[in-house]
Amino acid sequence: MLDTFLFDLDGTLLPLDMDDFIKCYFTEIGRYFEDMIDAQKMINHVWTGTKAMVTNREEKTNQQVFMNTFKNLIDGNLDVYQERFDRFYDEGFLKVQNCTRPCSLVKEAIAVLKKKKYTLAVATNPLFPRKAILHRIHWAGLDPDDFVYISSYEYNHYCKPHLEFYIEVLESLQKQPEQCMMVGNDVKDDLVASKLGIQTYLITDYVLNRCQLPVECTHQGSYKDFYQFACDLPEVGC
Repeated sequence: MLDTFLFDLDGTLLPLDMDDFIKCYFTEIGRYFEDMIDAQKMINHVWTGTKAMVTNREEKTNQQVFMNTFKNLIDGNLDVYQERFDRFYDEGFLKVQNCTRPCSLVKEAIAVLKKKKYTLAVATNPLFPRKAILHRIHWAGLDPDDFVYISSYEYNHYCKPHLEFYIEVLESLQKQPEQCMMVGNDVKDDLVASKLGIQTYLITDYVLNRCQLPVECTHQGSYKDFYQFACDLPEVGC
């Protein structure tokens, strides 16, 4: 019986154009580190670290993978860079909010599901530190306390679209696949959850399908459609 929703963040809970978001993010991170390293070189290093996280299949946290990759690319002290990264996500990263826009229907759908006693989790691709993910949840007009689980690069060991990511989420929640529905906007990264038996809902407002894959999902629709879907669900246990 369905009793749990796993939500993607960027383009799902938080409406945004991914290309705009990436451009804003790298502009700000290059600017924030420009006294330490050439901006374009910094951007390239972060991309390399990100790709290392996405392709990793070893049982290391994504933070460990990123930092191990990053330290081999820089000339300076990794501890100094780590301290600057930490401050960036408290300061420079906040400017990236200008590339996002909250949607009232998302907030209303979450409220409906919470009232009906569904378990809610944020299953975003864990490429960012927890504080950056919490910022984005707030930008969406949501309360992180509404979610019993929030993926992040400090905690998670795998990334989408690897099934190991979803297995780790299920184990953390102590849920079976048939109890869950993955809600996301990325055809490749989010709908792959169905291979484990997880139901899927594709949000189409900011849909991503860069590989032009066939769209195979349990449900699909706009934010408005998903809100109505939530309204039509029974309470958990009924």
